[in-house]
Order: sequence, then C-alpha cells, then structure tokens
Amino acid sequence: MSSENQKAKKELQPSLPRHVAIIMDGNGRWAKNHGKLRNFGHQAGVQSVRRAVNFAVSHQFDALTLYAFSSENWNRPIHEVSALMELFVQALDSEVKSLHRRNVRLRIIGDISRFGIRLQERIRYSEELTHHNNGLTLNIAANYGGRWDIIQGVQQIAIQVQDGILRPDQIDENVLCRVICMNELAPVDLVIRTGGEYRISNFLLWQIAYAELFFTDVLWPDFNDTVFNKALNAFARRNRRFGGMTSHDVNNIS
Repeated sequence: MSSENQKAKKELQPSLPRHVAIIMDGNGRWAKNHGKLRNFGHQAGVQSVRRAVNFAVSHQFDALTLYAFSSENWNRPIHEVSALMELFVQALDSEVKSLHRRNVRLRIIGDISRFGIRLQERIRYSEELTHHNNGLTLNIAANYGGRWDIIQGVQQIAIQVQDGILRPDQIDENVLCRVICMNELAPVDLVIRTGGEYRISNFLLWQIAYAELFFTDVLWPDFNDTVFNKALNAFARRNRRFGGMTSHDVNNIS
C-alpha cells in the first residue's frame, strides 16, 4: 500500500492508535497453571509476540513497543535469567529475517551493555539488517527502565552544559524529549498490560504521560487478536484531553 493510501486510511480512522506499548506479564503464572516450569511460559510468550506484531502490521501502527526485560528482572533466579537471555538470542535468530521481509524496523531500547557479547552481536545485526525499513517500528525494551531512561537523558544534557553547548536556562521539556529513547517516534497512545496487575512497573515513564491505559486479566501467552481488539475498542471510546479540555467539555460547563 502506498504512503498516500496509508495516510488516507489513518485519516478515516482517527481513533486508531499510532503507537502501542505492551507490558507482557503472566508468563510464569501461565506456566504454573499448566504444570510447567517458568521457562515454558516464556517460550509460549514468544508466540504471543508474533501474534501482536502481525496485528500491529495489519492495522498499520507506526510503532509497537514491547516490555521484554526490565532492569529489575536481573533480580530473578540466575537460571531463569540465563534461559531468558538464550531465548532472546533464539528469537532474534528465528524472527529477524521474517521481520525484514515485512518491512519492519527492529530496535532494542535499554542498556544492552550488560548482555553477553553473543546477544549484543545478534542485536546489532538485527538492527542493522532492518535499519532502512519504513513500515512498523518494533521496539523491544530489554534491560530497560523508565528511570534509567530519564537519567541517561539528563546525563547527556549535563555533558552538553559542561561543554558549553547548552545553557541551564535553555533546558526544557523539548530538550529532554530529544535525548530519551524513541524520541523520533510518535508518542505512545495506548499502553496494554496483561496478567491482571494494575501498575506501570517503571515502563516508559516519560513517554506515556498522556497515554491511555488498558489492563486485562489475560496472561501474556493467551493474548490474541480478540484481546487486542478489545483494547482498541476501549481506546476508541476514550475522550483524550491531553491535559486540556475538549469542545464537548467546554460546552457542558454550567
């Protein structure tokens, strides 16, 4: 589909989010419910990632961001962390060429320096292979934390001030926006969290300031198009004010 047709379609569907972020929760509980080890749940979760990406591509989202591994997840048992790292490598190896064929650009956001050399090499290869694709941008948040993101941005700004490139009085919201992760993408419109928990868990703290939130009890391995559509329908019913007021609100002020 041409870019003109894509634009026309989005204009006809103003309630469709451009950027969706998902906190993928519930793999361990899903595995326990099936009498399996936690790693079995993580493996099943990869299938849900594939379904979510297919859904995002078919609905022509600009971006899909998935919370795969938080900076706090290092506190999990070492055998589970090791299995997750190996699963990450396997997923990159098995999926990146398919993503590339579908014009998906893959990006890993987070501090990857703590990962093993083998995984870092897979990440660099995957990002380079898909770098020039202009369809869906798929962001995988790995060793990511919202506080880390803001801190690394502040550190970049501090260096600019130290080097005389920027004055302290010039620091504003726009300056910080330019140095945090995903700064070149559309803001996050919708955050989905699976697994029945009602919290953000240090995910994209800056980027989701005005995002709509959708929580579901469905565990991540069971997440499918039906649940995704429920989230989109809920999003379409929201009255997004972005801190202000809509004309409907103004007209109904007594």
